[in-house]
Amino acid sequence: MRSWRLPRRAAPILLAVLALVLLDRVTDRVVVRVVLADLDATSRSAAMLRVAVLRAEVEKQRSLPVILAQDPDLQRALETLEDGRLRALDRKLERLATGTRTAVIYALDLSGMAVAASNWREPTSFVGIDYAFRPYFRDALAAGMAEHFALGTVSNRPGLYLSRRLDGPAGPVGVIVIKAEFAEVEEAWARLPEPVLTTDAQGIVTVTSVPDWHFRVTRPLPPESRRSIRESLQFGDTPLAELSLEQASSVGGRTVTRIGGVPAALAGPFLAVTEKVPDMAWHLTLLAPLRPALEPVRITARLAVLALGAAGIGLLAWLRGRRRRARAERAREQALRLELEARVGARTAELRAANESLRAEAEERLRAEATVHRMRDELGQANRLAVLGQITASVAHEINQPLAAIRTFADNAAVLAGRGDVAAARKGLETIAALTERIGAITGELRGFARKASAGEGPVGLRTAIDGALLLLGHRLRQQGIAVEVLVAGDPLVRAERVRLEQVLVNLLGNAIEALQDRPDGRIRLEAGASGNRLRLAVADNGPGLAETVRAALFMPFTTTKSAGLGLGLVISREILAGFGGTLEAPPCESGACFVLELEKAG
Repeated sequence: MRSWRLPRRAAPILLAVLALVLLDRVTDRVVVRVVLADLDATSRSAAMLRVAVLRAEVEKQRSLPVILAQDPDLQRALETLEDGRLRALDRKLERLATGTRTAVIYALDLSGMAVAASNWREPTSFVGIDYAFRPYFRDALAAGMAEHFALGTVSNRPGLYLSRRLDGPAGPVGVIVIKAEFAEVEEAWARLPEPVLTTDAQGIVTVTSVPDWHFRVTRPLPPESRRSIRESLQFGDTPLAELSLEQASSVGGRTVTRIGGVPAALAGPFLAVTEKVPDMAWHLTLLAPLRPALEPVRITARLAVLALGAAGIGLLAWLRGRRRRARAERAREQALRLELEARVGARTAELRAANESLRAEAEERLRAEATVHRMRDELGQANRLAVLGQITASVAHEINQPLAAIRTFADNAAVLAGRGDVAAARKGLETIAALTERIGAITGELRGFARKASAGEGPVGLRTAIDGALLLLGHRLRQQGIAVEVLVAGDPLVRAERVRLEQVLVNLLGNAIEALQDRPDGRIRLEAGASGNRLRLAVADNGPGLAETVRAALFMPFTTTKSAGLGLGLVISREILAGFGGTLEAPPCESGACFVLELEKAG
């Protein structure tokens, strides 16, 4: 007879199923314990909050009898029992009950008869009703004060009666009673999902969020207690039915409560939390429903863990298959590796040769770029020298005028010195010194412009560069009567090299001067403005302007509108500004020509 053996492939599947079942059970236990612990903590906080609300309502009413016991009008009315005083007391108590939102306030004489009440106008007025049978009257006369929860014999509404004895010079004169009702508190509790009930010292439900639970008993009442309750009409003729809070079972290490004798919707199960109401013989019990708190989390957690478990089992199966495939792959790779090593050897030799070729090309490219930079600098220098040749006559005229004036003032100074007029001679010499300074400024600017620019960049004052360019071109501007308007606030710093920047400005201003040579009202405008961390300078004239076809190709080499021009000035100027990180554009203008150069701010 052959023994039965589990198929080899079925064993992993059976183990996976058993692992999932065990994981599900463990997860369910952990989730139940965690959720119930959280529900217990939350429910206790909610119960303490409801206790605080109930206590605040009671404390608000407790202070009223103490204050009224000292009221002289109330004391005199109970001493004399005069009808006029009692009716005035009715109105006073009515105003007080409305202002304090108290259900009813009434005064009892020594026989227990209600002689004044805040509800004296209503059909259910307490005036004229004997309350000597109520414990709150008897206890207040005996002990000075009393508290008693009961069902109203006239209003048929439950409430907490707070009473206090009034003493006159000759002894007690009566009792003042405040009735506090909890309808608003119960309505607020009813809007929340957890049923709430308070019980007195005998286990009778007093205040609750479920109306049907009023005056139901949570534990058996002794016969003498039932008889006393009936005689005092504390709860009227209510049957005092049982409300059984059954400790049904233990879930997650905690006792679960079910309620007997109620509809299934209110039966539970609940997690019951009980807190004592301070300064009262009451206890508040909050019943937190288990199913809404537990079941969604329970199901979600179990599904999540089962999904993770299934994913883990799938991952293990995939890893097992991958390991088998890896072994086969390693065998193939071993064969391919030998072939690859042979190919790599051959390819390495080819790459080495290619690398040597690329290195030689890179060195040649670096040499070519150095040559380009050198030629660009030389071209810029040639442009400056060409411009310098154009402005030589202007500079010579600028120098001849001060030289002629110096000769005149020197001759005059010699004559004045011979006459002994030292003050006049000194003034002439001071004028000669000022004229030599002007000649020095002109020649210094000319010498700096002719000098080959350094490679270094740094902060350059834009207004300083503009003034230098205008100094070189001053004679030509005055000769043609061209007005120059410079709108530059202060001397803003830009990142540039001064000689090259002046070269660009001389090129742009020289072009504008040539464009205005036939206009009697020539005008050039230089205006600077900030744009973020960059500075824009617009150079505009009121000349004939640029044709659209010319403007489109303006920055291409050998494009020019001059008969003797080479068309390289603007190209070189743009290249110079690009080296500073700047730009040069020729946007369309309503009249004349306009060039806009933009540079980075240096400060």
